[in-house]
Amino acid sequence: MSPTYPVERTHFHGCSVVLRQFKGAQASELFFSCQPPADSDPGDQTAAVYSAILEVLRSKGGSYSDVITETCFLRNASRDLPAVREARSDVLAKSGISSHRPSVTEVEQHPLTGKHSIEVLIYACVPAHGPIKLETYAARTICDCSECARAHAILMRSGQELHLCAGNLYGAGPSAFEQTTNMFEVADDLLQQAGMNFSDVMRTWIYLPEMERDYSDFNRARRQFFKARGIDPVPASTGIGARLIAKEHKLSLGICAIKSEPQIERIVMTTPTLNEAPEYGSDFSRGMRVWEANKISILVSGTASIDEGGTTVYVDDFEGQARRMLLNVEALLKAQGANFSDVVYAITYLKHPEDSHRLEEIFHEAGYEGFPNVIVAAEVCRPELLCETELVAVLSAARV
Repeated sequence: MSPTYPVERTHFHGCSVVLRQFKGAQASELFFSCQPPADSDPGDQTAAVYSAILEVLRSKGGSYSDVITETCFLRNASRDLPAVREARSDVLAKSGISSHRPSVTEVEQHPLTGKHSIEVLIYACVPAHGPIKLETYAARTICDCSECARAHAILMRSGQELHLCAGNLYGAGPSAFEQTTNMFEVADDLLQQAGMNFSDVMRTWIYLPEMERDYSDFNRARRQFFKARGIDPVPASTGIGARLIAKEHKLSLGICAIKSEPQIERIVMTTPTLNEAPEYGSDFSRGMRVWEANKISILVSGTASIDEGGTTVYVDDFEGQARRMLLNVEALLKAQGANFSDVVYAITYLKHPEDSHRLEEIFHEAGYEGFPNVIVAAEVCRPELLCETELVAVLSAARV
């Protein structure tokens, strides 16, 4: 299966880069992962990564000011984060970059395809006709921790279309239920500052350090929040285990929202191989197909070895779970006229790191490759689930 958008595998500053590029009428959109060499300390690895990121962007006619989102996967956040942030700032400052603030998600999810301390996934939008207007909004929170003070959203304006992204949003309160409610309120306030609301959210990411303890309370609070605001359809989503940068918080949130005039067209994705998640108390859509001005995005939620009744299948069978996970993902894409060759990036979560080599073999056998796919260690939402994957695929209007 050959990629619709050829994959580029390159090396800059000793870093391994995997990139997919979609060229639309309005912009060239870049999706790439950057993995440093492992034979240096976290600060040096980070310096190499961001130097490589700048080179990749320059090679595609862009710059760091075109970066919309960064997801930084850290091996040991409590140990490495100060060095990572300092090295990142130094590289950007030496390149004359100081004011641009993309949406950054930093999370401790151990990268598994090497021994490096950090891996970064980038989404950048290089406009075809003049600069795209970007605006930044600070999150207004009732928490006074240093991480909440950093929280913000970036808004991209392109004609009548608005794109808002934010990561590492936290909520206040003594319980996971209260923190979830407040976390969504913080996100809703950011959206309102930008002239949007939570109904414009297409995709969310929720990170929980104590999945088994807090997932039920999170789900109850999310359902209550969505019901109170009449959110229908509910966004695509991933709820996954991770250690947070802000240790005093029980969970964090990332969002992607899109709004346009006339109203943007979207459909909820389904497949006969999966039931609908709200049936078992988890309020998210299996995927969302979104007609944007530059492309059609297919946003596939975190997907695991679940059957049409909502039951985990292949318990204690890693290979069985990995193949069922891919069957579900492939079925979701097929229903939208897409396949693995249309994927521009993926993130895959593994409960047991020792399964990573076999997983890569299964991915190769299934053709789930040819795009950036960051594989990390993480607890999945059910204790018996061993792996989960999420992805974004892209179609051009010419194919529809």
